Amino acid sequence: MHNAADQYVFGVDGGGSGCRVQVTDPTGKRLVVTEGGPANVYTDLDGALKNIRTAIKGAAAQLGLDDRHLTTCPAHLGLAGAISNVESDAVKVAIPFERLSVSDDRATTLAGALGDTDGIVASVGTGSFVAAQMGAQQRFFGGWGAMISDEASGAWLGYQLLTRSVFAADGLIAKTVLTKEMLTQVGGSPAGLTAMAKDAAPDDIAALAPRVVSAANQGDEVGVALMKEGANYLMACIRAAGWGPGTRLCLTGGIGPYYAPYLDADLQPFLEPPAGSALDGAVLLALRHVTQP
Repeated sequence: MHNAADQYVFGVDGGGSGCRVQVTDPTGKRLVVTEGGPANVYTDLDGALKNIRTAIKGAAAQLGLDDRHLTTCPAHLGLAGAISNVESDAVKVAIPFERLSVSDDRATTLAGALGDTDGIVASVGTGSFVAAQMGAQQRFFGGWGAMISDEASGAWLGYQLLTRSVFAADGLIAKTVLTKEMLTQVGGSPAGLTAMAKDAAPDDIAALAPRVVSAANQGDEVGVALMKEGANYLMACIRAAGWGPGTRLCLTGGIGPYYAPYLDADLQPFLEPPAGSALDGAVLLALRHVTQP
């Protein structure tokens, strides 16, 4: 068999809703992409590892690689929840690559969006974080989970929508179309909102975020207020990261681009689409094993 280590590079992007594996050649040309189940290594390490291995083996099968040749390939895994050496070390033991690096998904998102150029990325999906790259220096804000962090995220918008709907039901704020719809969905009582939140995962609550975005676009007061609050948090991080006129700024993730109209006017002219995805970033980091073995 051909020398797999010289021909195939594996990048993995894993999050709470699923994982993706991309295989390229050493020039970065995409060869295969496969998908798998949830891969947050903090909330469900065993399940994440199982899903990652399955997706990797699916990609290897398409390339005709057996386990022995697969292990020789360089790889980088960018995984949600890989916030300490505990998670990273567990992944390195369980995933069969001899040249393997592991990071959380903030590093791969930053690499994919900016490559080697300077700039700031606000990534807003189910969770959120802001990352800055200035020369050799990187800084990260947020990304520590819905319980204590991730303001502006889909999960944050969803939880805030439930809270504002309770406020409206209690007469603390005016009812809007958005809060009325939420209360109607759960039978008209805040008890229904409590039941909705009780056993829901962040992904489930984040599914409410598109309602907030849509309502804000239609001028709903609660929807607009939440989008402005989320944007204010992102702008605080962006400015703390050292943003200045001329600094590239990317909004990524399923929710991120929707915050663009709510950013301060001085930021908006410098918004640019990301160069690539977190999956592309994982490949870029894996390619370093090729250039710097």
